Amino acid sequence: MELNGRPVSAGELSGLALYGYGHFTTMLVTDLRVRGLDLHMQRLTRDCAALFGAELDVPRVRELARRAARAHPSPCVVRVTVHDPEIDLGRPAARTMPQILVSTRPAPVSVPPPVHLGTRQFTRDAPDIKGTGLFGVIRQRRAAQLDGLDDALFMGVDGRVSEGPTWNIGFLDGEGLVWPQAPCLEGVTARLVDRVAGSLGVPVSTRPLAAVAATRMRGAFVTNAATGVRPVASIDGVDLPRPGLSLRIARAYQELPGDPL
Repeated sequence: MELNGRPVSAGELSGLALYGYGHFTTMLVTDLRVRGLDLHMQRLTRDCAALFGAELDVPRVRELARRAARAHPSPCVVRVTVHDPEIDLGRPAARTMPQILVSTRPAPVSVPPPVHLGTRQFTRDAPDIKGTGLFGVIRQRRAAQLDGLDDALFMGVDGRVSEGPTWNIGFLDGEGLVWPQAPCLEGVTARLVDRVAGSLGVPVSTRPLAAVAATRMRGAFVTNAATGVRPVASIDGVDLPRPGLSLRIARAYQELPGDPL
C-alpha cells in the first residue's frame, strides 16, 4: 500500500479509517492491462470533483497504479483510493488536498460459483459516488450471510431492486438484458457488459423491477471488476434459470481486450 508512490504511515490512514471520507475504484490488472480503463479514470475524475472540488491528475494515477501492479504477480486487483490524510472532522471544508492511495491484492484464482441472494431494504448514501464509507453495505452483506445466503440484493422503500454491496445486477427476460431502474452505483463492468451485449445483438433496457418480478425473470447475473460476470442461482429462495445467453455474455466480457495501464 502506497500513498503518492511511497509507503504510507498509519497516521496518514487514520482520517480515512476514522471518517471514511474519500472515493475509489477497483481494477483487475492483467499483464498491465485493464478492461474499461477509461471508465475507471472517468469515475475517479468525476468523484474527485464531487467530493473535493479538485481536478485529479489522471496521468499520475495511472503511473502509481502501474507501479503497484508491476510489483505484484499478474493478475492482481489494484484499488485506487483518493482521500485527504489531513481532513479535519470539525472543518472538512477547510482544505482540499486529495492524495492518491494505491493498494493491491491477489486476483481471484478460480471462477466463483453462482450466487444466492436475499433482498434487503437499503439505499446507498450518494449512490452516484463510489465512496469509501462501506459500513452500510457490509452490514447488509453480513446479515444476508448470517441468514445462510451469499449476499444481499438491495431494494428501496418502494420495493424496487437496485444493486448489491459491491456489484450491479442484470436480468434476462427472454428478449434481452434488463437493468433495474432504481438509484444505484453504476459499475464499470456493467457498462462494459452493455458494450458486449451490443456486439452480440442483445437488446438492452432498464425498467422498474419489484423483488417478486425479479424472481420470475429468465435468469440473472451480477457484475464486478474483480470477478467479472457471475450467474445468480436464486433470489429469496427462488431458483433462477441459467440461460445460455448469460454464458455468452460472460464469455464475451472475458474476451474483451484490456487497455494498457
